[in-house]
Amino acid sequence: MTSPYSIAPDARRIDPARQRAARLKADGSADDNDRVEIGPTPLAFAEWARLGLQPPHLPSMRAYRLQRLVQQLVARDLGGILLFDPLNIRYATDTTNMQLWTAHNPARACFVSASGHVVLWDFHGCGHLSAHLPLVSELRSGASFFYFESGERTEEHAGKFCAQVDELLRVHAGSNRRLAVDRIEVAGLRALDALGVQVCNGQEVTEFARLIKGPDEILAMRCAVASCEAAIGEMREVMRAGATENDVWAALHAGNIRRGGEWIETRILSSGPRTNPWYQESGPRVLGDGDLLSFDTDLIGVYGFCVDMSRSWICGDREPTAEQKRLYRIAHEHIHYNTALVRPGVGFSELTRSGHRLPESCRAQRYGVMFHGVGLCDEYPSIRYPEDLESHGYEGELQPGMALCVEAYVGEVGGRDGIKLENQLLVTEAGCEVLTHYPFEDSLLRG
Repeated sequence: MTSPYSIAPDARRIDPARQRAARLKADGSADDNDRVEIGPTPLAFAEWARLGLQPPHLPSMRAYRLQRLVQQLVARDLGGILLFDPLNIRYATDTTNMQLWTAHNPARACFVSASGHVVLWDFHGCGHLSAHLPLVSELRSGASFFYFESGERTEEHAGKFCAQVDELLRVHAGSNRRLAVDRIEVAGLRALDALGVQVCNGQEVTEFARLIKGPDEILAMRCAVASCEAAIGEMREVMRAGATENDVWAALHAGNIRRGGEWIETRILSSGPRTNPWYQESGPRVLGDGDLLSFDTDLIGVYGFCVDMSRSWICGDREPTAEQKRLYRIAHEHIHYNTALVRPGVGFSELTRSGHRLPESCRAQRYGVMFHGVGLCDEYPSIRYPEDLESHGYEGELQPGMALCVEAYVGEVGGRDGIKLENQLLVTEAGCEVLTHYPFEDSLLRG
């Protein structure tokens, strides 16, 4: 269907003759040094080859994701879904465009109908960024109606955009006026309400679609983990007395980008007395020999996959203190004990109740969750500690194909040191597989 908002047809697709002539990389993307599509660098491919890792087949991964999204729409009797979250747009289309900027400036949107018709509104002049993706049925622009962009004309622009959505819903969903929306500016919600569109919870739809990873997503996650761990190794080389926390953290950023990773969601790295309490971000503190250094990667790596792992190290060739060892052993036992509980069919609250109990002295500063899902970012579910079950817990059960992170923060109120350990897991038919392999610290585990 033609639309006044559509991007010109000649801007929508790469020349088919060029596509046929192009060589392909191991992941199915074009081996074109000048391509628009982002992705892993030669360094990443070489490291994966040495490790015997197989890259994902991107066309298959993209088709799987769209199918998962459509299945969720059909199961909930929804006519379609409207997406503004850049990670949900990534899941539906595998397109990227200024991901962090559009996370707080919602200038892009995507509509997916229950029949699989995909419309992408991209930022002005950016139609070429998704021209290589055949699953995008139609490219448009004009989804910006946040105040910085539209000022006092916000309601006008929201109305024009929502009229397009209404038209798409009528064409592709008929009488079904139920539209899932992941998040939207207030003016857009009011415009949809005025058009008689029944707005439903889109976050539930996308979280359940993203919950079960397909075969190629699992391959991509393995590759992302390997690249992250290579960058962690580079961090370790930078850690020395006289270096700052920011020097160490910068090595993780640099290593991620050099391999084709994308960004890091936080900058949680601290040293010495800044490791307790947790959640302090890296700063100018200068490391000294014997300092504890703890970090959480929160890294969005190659193919947009999150690698969320934590380690704690001792700076310099110093024997850890007895207290550092004690805390480390508690955290180490905690995540390994809880990992052993992971298998298909186990309920979320069952994990909470059966899990390893931290010493009472360490519970006040417990981490926010025992487990959480992971994919393109931290995802559903959040599995809580016993202290938080009544106020924040919810039910569900583990299924094969889910990816989880198992976490521990161990530090006492008023203590000097805090240990952070975390591994990334894959729920399998038989139990679970630990995906993160970066070693733990012998010096902190030995007597």
